[in-house]
Order: sequence, then structure tokens, then C-alpha cells
Amino acid sequence: MAIIITDECINCGACEPECPNTAIYEGADDWRYKDGTSLTGNVVLTNGTEVDADDAQEPISDEIYYIVPDKCTECKGFHDEPQCAAVCPVDCCVPDDDHVETEEELLAKQRFMHPED
Repeated sequence: MAIIITDECINCGACEPECPNTAIYEGADDWRYKDGTSLTGNVVLTNGTEVDADDAQEPISDEIYYIVPDKCTECKGFHDEPQCAAVCPVDCCVPDDDHVETEEELLAKQRFMHPED
């Protein structure tokens, strides 16, 4: 499952540089599927959604750092544990029950975004 940042976030920013998928953004910042991935142009995501990886997307939160579920792989394929949770000083990076995925699905998403790895 993806990780979510709860409203206990103190906006310290420790999590953002740790994400190997660039799935973490500062509150109110637009995001793109291409950020930190090999995705460009029109792509069909592993969940079947068709998107333009270059298009700016609306922020998920205007107030605190947030994680894009379509880009979060819980660091599978890179690390043994989610790095955002490992560095968070207030333990607000927790599993997102609304985006449950198997390890196989997370690894497939990682390979899709980073085929060269």
C-alpha cells in the first residue's frame, strides 16, 4: 500500500529528499508523473489510467507535505523500508489504507517508473 502523511506533519521536509520516486511534495506544490521517474509524454499507468507524464497535477494538500499514491512504492525495489517513515521525526508517514497494494504490485510500479534500474 502507499504511504500517507498525516496532519501531524510539522512540515520539516525531511521526507522529501529521501523518496526514490519523487512521490513526496511540499504542500500546495504541483506535481508531475515525470518528476524523478523515466516517464514522459502519454503513458498508461499500471492501474490502467492514461495520463500525460509532463502535465502538472493539482496538489493533494495545500497545507502539509503529501505523497502521490500513484508514485509511491513504499521504496520497494530501492530500500527495505519506506524511507519517509524512517526519517520522519513525528512518525506521521503511515500506511494508507485507501491505497492497498501487494508487494508484487509495488515492484511492478517501481519497474514501470524506473525501467533502467
